[in-house]
Amino acid sequence: MRSIQRKKRTSVLISLLLSFLIVFALVNEGCTSPTNEFATVQQTSKAFTRIAKQVIPAVVFIKVEQTVESGQVLTPFEFNNPFDLFNDDFFERFFGQRYPHMKRPRKYKQMGQGSGFIFSEEGYILTNHHVVGNADKITVKLKDDREFEAKIVGTDPKSDVAIIKIEGKKDLPVLPFGNSDTLEVGEWVMAIGNPFGLSHTMTVGVVSAKGRTSVGITDYEDFIQTDAAINPGNSGGPLVNMDGEVVGINSAIFSKSGGYMGIGFAIPINMVKQIEDQLITKGSVTRGYLGVVIQDLTEDLVKSFDLEDTHGVLIAEVAEDSPAHKAGIKRGDVVVEFDGKKVKNVGQFRNLVALTPPHSKTELVINRNGKKKVLTVRLGEQDKDMVAGVTQTDTMKQIGFTVQNLSKDLARQFGYENLKGVLVSEVVPGSPAQLAGIRSGTLILEVNRKPIKNTNEFLKALENSKKSQKVLLLVRDQRYSRYVMLQLR
Repeated sequence: MRSIQRKKRTSVLISLLLSFLIVFALVNEGCTSPTNEFATVQQTSKAFTRIAKQVIPAVVFIKVEQTVESGQVLTPFEFNNPFDLFNDDFFERFFGQRYPHMKRPRKYKQMGQGSGFIFSEEGYILTNHHVVGNADKITVKLKDDREFEAKIVGTDPKSDVAIIKIEGKKDLPVLPFGNSDTLEVGEWVMAIGNPFGLSHTMTVGVVSAKGRTSVGITDYEDFIQTDAAINPGNSGGPLVNMDGEVVGINSAIFSKSGGYMGIGFAIPINMVKQIEDQLITKGSVTRGYLGVVIQDLTEDLVKSFDLEDTHGVLIAEVAEDSPAHKAGIKRGDVVVEFDGKKVKNVGQFRNLVALTPPHSKTELVINRNGKKKVLTVRLGEQDKDMVAGVTQTDTMKQIGFTVQNLSKDLARQFGYENLKGVLVSEVVPGSPAQLAGIRSGTLILEVNRKPIKNTNEFLKALENSKKSQKVLLLVRDQRYSRYVMLQLR
């Protein structure tokens, strides 16, 4: 009996001990000791330190010199203007604002700054067009204090990408490219550059959004949005992932104060890869051209056109004799696929067309009257084959935009019913038009106090500004009209 009782007591003790061990293990699984938590923080900190040591030597400080004219206007969405830090003239700040009649345009040499990064041992450096595009002189300074004069290899205002080069230098640190398509919202990223002249600064944040295509900063957008601090001087610097690879070029911020407000934008490196070779070999970028006016689908349009969802773009207008017209695309068609890729929205579709080599054949899947149809189109070349509606002259290049006639569909889309004028179709980043707040979709009602109805009248009125080198525009954005004075460059 005693032996049986001992066995029972032993069995109970063993059961209690096992239960205690199981509970202890479960509790420990859900809780991390302070020591382990501290170790995790230390590991993260060391990872950032490792990336900084790896990346910063290849990031360069760019100093630019340019002849500029006072009196530029800023808007909420801004590039990190390389000249902002040096534009502090007393009369411009005080008399120019309080007494407009005392303000006189004047030209002067201005020093600015930006960032860039070396991506080739041959001395090629990626940066922004708005940092170096109009510079008279470019000086590059490395982390090790070496300083070189750089030359522009090529720039692309429509994507705000530029490549410069320092000649005859060896042993240059180089940054590898990553894959911006695999980035995920919430992923750690680091922005490196020279904010406010503070050389080689690294800030840390996360990817807060991807695929921003309707921001209104450049013509071709697919921005990575990040909360890593980006300020004036960061433009052109790299946005890197936790592997120390470049996933974007820091380009712009949303700001009402001119400084960081929690939202920054970077050009995806995969987009840069597609234009990099053209900039190096030709100095410019040639883009595909389709010849249509497109718009995003709304729920009402989905019902009207008997569609399943809002994926795709609606063809609002087809230019005569354009590649689209020759391929049989019609107004009212909905493009749902382009070259095997599903079409999501206007911004993405414009990028797909633009980044496809001119004169190449590709297939489009359209939805026409509820039925899908496959069409083959041979793309044209932008600027060379653009016809029927979109107009640009040398004078317009100086002020930085193109226009097209205002059709009934476009008037309805933008809310310009019962108005007459021409619609701004594209605006060059950093141009007088962009700095004055003119955007794609702005309606021009008058030129030099004369009402205009179409592109022909617009061009005639604009040409009269050649002598004065100034043009006064009456423009309308949504519900409001205002006058804008632009100086021809």
